Amino acid sequence: MKETAVYSTQPKKYRHEYKHVITYADYLALRARLSAVAKRDKNAGADGIYRIRSLYFDNVYDKALKEKLDGINHREKFRIRFYNDDLSFIRLEKKSKVNGLCGKVSTKITKEECEKLLNGDMEWMLQRNDGLLTEFYSKIQYQELRPKTVVEYLREPFVFEPGNVRVTLDSEIRTGLHEERFLDPDMATMSTGNEIVLEVKYDEFLPEVIRNIVQVERARTSAYSKYAVARIYG
Repeated sequence: MKETAVYSTQPKKYRHEYKHVITYADYLALRARLSAVAKRDKNAGADGIYRIRSLYFDNVYDKALKEKLDGINHREKFRIRFYNDDLSFIRLEKKSKVNGLCGKVSTKITKEECEKLLNGDMEWMLQRNDGLLTEFYSKIQYQELRPKTVVEYLREPFVFEPGNVRVTLDSEIRTGLHEERFLDPDMATMSTGNEIVLEVKYDEFLPEVIRNIVQVERARTSAYSKYAVARIYG
């Protein structure tokens, strides 16, 4: 999968994003209903699921964590992410939230570059002519961003073209306490609980057919954050 260098560090568009913590019974019903009207994500496996592992960054004052918990209206966080233990496609991402809308900018980094970052070598970022890496480097320096925690989970994604809708069902959420082993597929992790998280993302409108499907009795829109939950453990 080829990616070009990123020069702008602002998302091209912001999207609506809602999260609900749901029960296992809700999960079974949702996946059945979604399968009838939405497409499976092309990047998922034969079972429609893939595994995500992310390394989140924060500073010594836990800026990103506190802004999330305080509901700050304009905030951002950086993470490194890969899928299904595939270290040939690793991305640095900056996720922003402005006035309740979410946006994301990402760029690809190599396994070797990620290893350098984990070992405290940052200078390579200035040689990439990449705006996101340059911004990340500067914030490592003046905000003192550092690796904080690893989050891993299974994701079952569905896409619906009208409204550019993406619905995901996330389960088996785990955290790792040894950030330096982020790239190790055998890194020890621990469960953060039995939560299953429904996420709904869309552009300007949410089609009624999807809106009706994702209405889950007893579930409420939540400020649930996998990063915040994982930080309880370290």
